[in-house]
Amino acid sequence: MKVFVTGGTGAIGQFLLPLLVENKHEVVAQTRSASKAAALEDIGVTPFIADPLDKQALTAAVRRAEPEVIIHQLTALRGAGNFRKLDEEFALTNRFRTEVTDTLLAAGRTIGTRRFIAQSFCGWPYAKKGGPVKTEDDPLDPKPPPSFTKTLAAIRSLEDKIRGINYLEAFALRYGFFYGPGTSIGKGGAVIKMVKGRRLPIIGGGGGIWSFIHVMDAARATLAAMTHGTPGIYNVVDDEPAKVATWLPVLAKAVGAKPPYKLPHWLGELLVGKAGVMMMTQIRGCSNAKAKRDLHWAPIYQSWRVGFVDGLE
Repeated sequence: MKVFVTGGTGAIGQFLLPLLVENKHEVVAQTRSASKAAALEDIGVTPFIADPLDKQALTAAVRRAEPEVIIHQLTALRGAGNFRKLDEEFALTNRFRTEVTDTLLAAGRTIGTRRFIAQSFCGWPYAKKGGPVKTEDDPLDPKPPPSFTKTLAAIRSLEDKIRGINYLEAFALRYGFFYGPGTSIGKGGAVIKMVKGRRLPIIGGGGGIWSFIHVMDAARATLAAMTHGTPGIYNVVDDEPAKVATWLPVLAKAVGAKPPYKLPHWLGELLVGKAGVMMMTQIRGCSNAKAKRDLHWAPIYQSWRVGFVDGLE
């Protein structure tokens, strides 16, 4: 199939593009970097160099490529992690999730694109009530922290469009927290540096539940969504949602760091703010049952317990 990919040189793209080529798809990938275009050509991908916020240029590129499938993986997440300023750090990503999504959908409609697959997120957006693990049918947080409001609004905007489209088959893949090469939880990544410096503590009881996904498994789920499943929303995570108090010491041990400090709520709030305390104590995990069933997909790294040891590099 002909496939058009945005964000092809990102963390997922490094695994996704080779998978697409290996499966005999004809791939055009957008990149913002001329220096990365040659690397795309080396693996058999046709590069398109453009600012994705240039609506005319991106539209023209999609029309020239005439893809049967558009995969929208564009983010700007490198270095993000300040919970007090999350909306500021995600400002460009939020534009990608809103403006670029609109451009791609409109362009795809004019050429009869069959399927649209977009990156979404399930790491913290679910409502912080009820059971510990959420499905795609559970509500998102009606009252996110003030510093998360615009980012959650962008996620809602993207997913509302996915649900409302009837002129193509639209999917939103809600990935969990990424780990692996090129991510903050990867070799040299920001979170790993924090863990090694003992600057990522367990706050309160560490009861916030995180769901992880290795970027390779995220790429494999994206490939599966090209040919399987019905349109809609899918959580793409591993099989073991876990409390911060459970996974953080394991990550520290895996990277050769000392165990994380344990701080009370009040001190944690001084360190990472109320939003950070929420992440460490209140967020819910995500179920992957729908993705496994409907996309005919299962993660190779079934648990972060293995991935943190074998998959960070």
